[in-house]
Amino acid sequence: MNTRNYYVYILANETNVAIYVGVTNNLLRRVYEHRNNLDPKSHTAQYGIHKLVYYEQTSDVRSAIEREKQLKGWNRARKNKLVETMNPGWLDLWESIQ
Repeated sequence: MNTRNYYVYILANETNVAIYVGVTNNLLRRVYEHRNNLDPKSHTAQYGIHKLVYYEQTSDVRSAIEREKQLKGWNRARKNKLVETMNPGWLDLWESIQ
């Protein structure tokens, strides 16, 4: 059986003021797309949101989509706490996923 991984992730801009929550089946490719502004009109391109600060993985696409919706519904303070459970310094995790 072929198991596919899905990721829910949070990106932030350089000052951690603006954030973005997304879901993907290829974290490396998707973060690359954000970092290189492949869609110049996107929210992440317009606000310089390129720093990967949080991600979680699952093998169930439905749970990944539900989790993304859940996180998007959270207030900012709750999202900040979640990021800080994995990444208290809000470091860019890009290098760690390559």
